[in-house]
Amino acid sequence: MNEPGDSGTGGRRDGILSVEVVSPESVLYQGEATSVVAPAYDGLIGILPRHAPMLALLGRGTLKLKTAAGEKRFTVGGGFVQVRENVVRVVAEEAAAGSVGGKGP
Repeated sequence: MNEPGDSGTGGRRDGILSVEVVSPESVLYQGEATSVVAPAYDGLIGILPRHAPMLALLGRGTLKLKTAAGEKRFTVGGGFVQVRENVVRVVAEEAAAGSVGGKGP
């Protein structure tokens, strides 16, 4: 049986995503966010709580997380993003804190 406010999301609260950003070198972020914008191979993907399960290839660009502390940005390239039950996993071949400065279209 689900606890109040649980709604079957593995104990995570409604309106909150559990996010992991990892590269071969390190775990860059592990925490909560209210939204994620990821650069997929064929365009940007917006992810909000209760998003349908999804798996997509990552392109090259800026990953944006909206957190209680503000927006966090990571430069990513290659890999994949997985969404399942309010958990977002970004596994990038290349990743670094901060956004792409002046690069891209």
